[in-house]
Amino acid sequence: MRSLPLNPTSYRFHHPNPFRSLESIPLLFVDSGSRSSFKFGAASLKRHGSFMRHSSVLVKAFDDDSFDFYSGDIFAATYAISSSEGEESDGEYGLNVVTETTSQRLGTFPRGRKKHRIRYGINLGLLAFLTLLLLFTDSFAWKIVRLPLPPYLLSRPFFTSAALVTLAGYILVPLLNRLKVHEPIRRLAPVTHNRRQTIPTMGGLFFVPIGVVVAIALTNFSSIEVSGAAAVTVAFAAIGLVDDFISLFNVNNNGLPAKIPLILEAAIGTCFAFWLERASISSPYGMKMLVPLPSPLGLVCLGKLYLLLTSFCFVSMGNLVKATDGLDGLAGGIAALAFVAMAIAVLPICSDLSVFGASMAGACFGFLLHNRYRASVSMGDTGSLALGGALAAMAACSGMFFPLFISCGVSILEASSVIIQVAYYSATKRLKGKGLRVFKTVPFHHHLRLSGFKEPMIVTMAYVISSLLSFLAAYVGLISA
Repeated sequence: MRSLPLNPTSYRFHHPNPFRSLESIPLLFVDSGSRSSFKFGAASLKRHGSFMRHSSVLVKAFDDDSFDFYSGDIFAATYAISSSEGEESDGEYGLNVVTETTSQRLGTFPRGRKKHRIRYGINLGLLAFLTLLLLFTDSFAWKIVRLPLPPYLLSRPFFTSAALVTLAGYILVPLLNRLKVHEPIRRLAPVTHNRRQTIPTMGGLFFVPIGVVVAIALTNFSSIEVSGAAAVTVAFAAIGLVDDFISLFNVNNNGLPAKIPLILEAAIGTCFAFWLERASISSPYGMKMLVPLPSPLGLVCLGKLYLLLTSFCFVSMGNLVKATDGLDGLAGGIAALAFVAMAIAVLPICSDLSVFGASMAGACFGFLLHNRYRASVSMGDTGSLALGGALAAMAACSGMFFPLFISCGVSILEASSVIIQVAYYSATKRLKGKGLRVFKTVPFHHHLRLSGFKEPMIVTMAYVISSLLSFLAAYVGLISA
């Protein structure tokens, strides 16, 4: 049997089937002093649940100058994945000399399954929370509204949109990839993004229209509030679409100049505010331009200031969701929770808007199945601006601005980190001549990544915090109305 030199040397074998090559060429490591040997082949890898997708296997051998071992020592195989690669990327198998028992060595192999549990466990936990909250609300909806309501008022639009978006994703995501509608990865900070360079973008093209159409269809095309919210959502999606389209063909991966989307968003928000003033929207109160707040504040009449608040809400919400869209699944999950919270909050004021919110939440969750960790598509500005516009429209039609800002607490934190960083840097540069930073980089989720937190852990923490905030926002909305 062939023996390999015991110098720290690497041997790489190439074969179309790496298992077959290892089976046909058994490797024997022999130490002349201790006469210890160990055979390594594909059978051991298969037996421990590991696999290789490529035809390159790296085997390292070490001599006794670097390690002290005796006849009882064994070699343990480990599978290493670099921080910039996922569990589906190329791996490196290295044989290192260790002194551990066979049971300890066997326990080190199925580590890759933990990542799969994290990937799917996050989405299952989010689905369970949203389902329980919606079913509980449907059970007591008639007590809240004091009127007969259709069964499964919120659950039906949620699951309908989620199912349709999930199916549409399996058709349209490969189409976007084939058309090379790929997301430009902007490296504006010392952060290595985990997304692939060839990930398709503009995912808002398929999940936003489905959420809007399902809401309009389930309200029998007769709700003026849903029609107005749908129009604003499509208008914001159009702004994001233009921005994404320009960035695809721009050398610097830049879309519209920063001021143009803000001006367009403010213009759409102002037009929507004037439309609200003249439209005959349903309201349990005898007058418009009211903001329901918890006791003892009660109803606050803002008059013409309501128009300014509406415009500000549209501009801020679009950019809040856009700032959150930096990690796989982060913006979609937070938006789904915010839509469910708003759907419950506006239920006493306008049940049709609740259907719209539940439908958009389902669309976000269906998209999340394609946008979870190691995403196959990103929503782009087409989706993020549309979601922000839809949330702002629900608040403007019902006056539920306070619950909206509560449910979007994580997004507000993300945007606030950018404002704090810029303000502190400018102030210290003016006073000390050298700009200092509060965070390692912004938005805040990238600061957490540079601090050592893994991307799935950051998203999980954001979901947990957003779930608590959404539950609080729904409660505040119900007691305020």
